[in-house]
Amino acid sequence: MHTDLIQHIDSAEMLESLLTQHAAMLLLFGAPHCGVCQTLKPRIAELLAQEFPLMQMAYIDCQTQAEIAASHNVFTLPVVECVFYGKTFGRFSKVFSLADIKEALARPYGLIMTE
Repeated sequence: MHTDLIQHIDSAEMLESLLTQHAAMLLLFGAPHCGVCQTLKPRIAELLAQEFPLMQMAYIDCQTQAEIAASHNVFTLPVVECVFYGKTFGRFSKVFSLADIKEALARPYGLIMTE
């Protein structure tokens, strides 16, 4: 498993720092009681490790980081936000698949890899 590659966000400053440092980030908003969120976390990490190795992943626990969730307009779980150069490029909530995420990441990731 590649869950050791997941950054667990504990402050808004930490999140902003990561978004500034990395050209490509995937944010997963979840909660400990959300079974779907907890199932998705290692599967998304595996997808990134295999298909998008230079992309960073961050997990935001919406129970402990409610202000961050609210500032990103997260009011349902799970939510995946794909961020390139600090701008949200794709966003998925509630019902989506790993294939949806992969498809959304492929083109912008390919473009940043050619830079």
